[in-house]
Amino acid sequence: MRILPVGYDHPDAKSLDGQAQQEYLARYGAVDLAAMDPAEFSPPRGLYLIAYAGDGAPVATGGWRAQDRADEGYTDGDAEIKRMFTVEAARGRGLARRILAMLEDSARAAGRLRMVLETGLEQPEAVALYASAGYRPTPGFGLYRYADHSQFFAKRLA
Repeated sequence: MRILPVGYDHPDAKSLDGQAQQEYLARYGAVDLAAMDPAEFSPPRGLYLIAYAGDGAPVATGGWRAQDRADEGYTDGDAEIKRMFTVEAARGRGLARRILAMLEDSARAAGRLRMVLETGLEQPEAVALYASAGYRPTPGFGLYRYADHSQFFAKRLA
């Protein structure tokens, strides 16, 4: 398994994003409407990773982007995790945990102070991953800060 940095506009990123959107549609009846600009995931203000299987197939992804907008509930120095996703056939192998650790290391190296993320009530496996990695509930932020189906988590990086 290889985990490589790529642009959010890379064809493999687009493919995995489409698969993630289909999963959101199945679980919630709607896709994620959060605006995603590929430039936001460019170092040093972000990073996007893809895990590739031995045969070269893209199987997992995740990224972070800098957030400093207090008007949307973020705190200066936040790094927001987006698009954590693993294809069903590759789940249970620790890929999401490895990607999450790499994202945290990258955000810390970039001077970010806190990782934040939003996930939905219909994703208990995501909640379990984040809780086991030291993430704790936090007040809402961003597009879904008032949504009843969302849960918000944060972890200090310093």
